Amino acid sequence: MVEIRRTSSQRRKDIADRFADKVAKRELLRLKSIRHKDETVWFGLGMFGIVGWSVAIPTLIGIAVGLWIDRTWPSRYSWALMFLIIGVVLGCINAAYWVRKVRSKIIEDDE
Repeated sequence: MVEIRRTSSQRRKDIADRFADKVAKRELLRLKSIRHKDETVWFGLGMFGIVGWSVAIPTLIGIAVGLWIDRTWPSRYSWALMFLIIGVVLGCINAAYWVRKVRSKIIEDDE
């Protein structure tokens, strides 16, 4: 004869709690996606563009200023290289500002 084993009530309760947690997480994701439905893939690609340009523009300006200084006042140091590094650093600070701004907006909307 086949013996039917029943699970303990505590184990059933644990399984039900885990299931309820999974359902709650999925529901939170669904509600979040409804709130942010206008933020599509194009929004993400646009953010990549903003971050890219916010690094590229200061870098290019730094190179241009450095080359101008190198041509105008020749020295043994490469001003173009120094201003390239300065432009990259300023661009990264600028990109961090934009990312932080958008992130804080998303977090603010979630609350």
